[in-house]
Amino acid sequence: MSTLVLIPGLACDARMWREVLPGLQGGLPAGGCTVSQVHSQFASIETMAAGLLDRHPGPLVLCGASMGGIIAMEAARQAPERIAGLALLGTNARPETEDMRRLRSGAIAFFEAGRALEVLQLNLPMAFHPVHAGHAGLTQTYLDMVMAAGSAQLVAQNRAIMARPDARLHLPQRRCPTLVLCGESDQLTPPECSREIAALVPHAQFHLVEKAGHMLTLEQPEAVAGFLLEFLKKLA
Repeated sequence: MSTLVLIPGLACDARMWREVLPGLQGGLPAGGCTVSQVHSQFASIETMAAGLLDRHPGPLVLCGASMGGIIAMEAARQAPERIAGLALLGTNARPETEDMRRLRSGAIAFFEAGRALEVLQLNLPMAFHPVHAGHAGLTQTYLDMVMAAGSAQLVAQNRAIMARPDARLHLPQRRCPTLVLCGESDQLTPPECSREIAALVPHAQFHLVEKAGHMLTLEQPEAVAGFLLEFLKKLA
C-alpha cells in the first residue's frame, strides 16, 4: 500500500501543491497523500532524504519539485526497494556549479542581512513564465510562501543545495517508474536538466509543461495534475 509524498521546493510548503491536489482525486494510491517538510528540518540533502524515509514507512511514490526532486532522487538512492515511483518536477541531477555557488553565496549574504524580499523580488522573472511573471496573485502567493520560511531557512536550504550530491551517478540504476516534468521556459532548472534525468533513468517519461516556468505547480496546476494522475493510474 503505497503513499504519495509531495516534497516542496526550496523554502516552499504545502501551498505549492494546493491547486494540484484537487486534480489527483480518484487516482491517489491506497496509502493516501502527504506533504513532507523535511527540507526545513535537516541540514543536508542526504539527511533530508533519510528523514523522509524514516518518517514515512512502507512503499512510497515520491513527487518532488525543484529541491524536492533532489531529495526524492537521494531517497531513491538510499532505499530503492521502497520507492514505487518517482515524479521529478523542474529539478536538477547535477551538482552545484561554481557560478551558481557564487550567486547563492551572494544571496545568502542578503538573507543574513534581512534583505530576503529584495532578492526574491529581483528574481521573480526567473521563477515564472513571462505570461505569469506579472500576475500579482501568483507572484504574491510565491513571495508569501518563501518569506514565511524565514531568513534562517533560506540560508540553511541554500547551503544544503550548494552541497548536493551528483545524482547522475546513480540514476541509471533506478528501476521504478519515473515521470519527469519541466516548465517549457524554466530558467532556474532549464529543460535540458530534465531531459538529462529522463535520459539517465531507464524508461522514464518526459513532458514539457506549456506556458510554465520554474513554478509549474502554481502556474499550470491542472496540466501538472493531469500528468501526475495519468502516472499514478499506471502505477495502480
